[in-house]
Amino acid sequence: MIGGISPVWAADMANGAKVFTVQCAGCHVNGGNIVRRGKNLYKKALLRNQMDSIAAISALVAQGKYAMPAFHDRLTPQQIEDVAAYVLAQAENNWK
Repeated sequence: MIGGISPVWAADMANGAKVFTVQCAGCHVNGGNIVRRGKNLYKKALLRNQMDSIAAISALVAQGKYAMPAFHDRLTPQQIEDVAAYVLAQAENNWK
């Protein structure tokens, strides 16, 4: 649980992992960030950047920001929620 908020357990973690592998891992391999080092997906960075909720991560994935592209036209709302929940769960587990 990050910031006192648990991931949505209704999310499909297997689908989130698949979406992450196909759409996100190119820049965020193992939770890192090859474009902007400080904008990684580790628990500490998510908390610092106020990205410690499914809603915040989902909005970023959908709308994009700075070097991160928007995915609203490539992913369904369910895929976006699934990948957001997956990211939170992985951050909680230190990407192991």
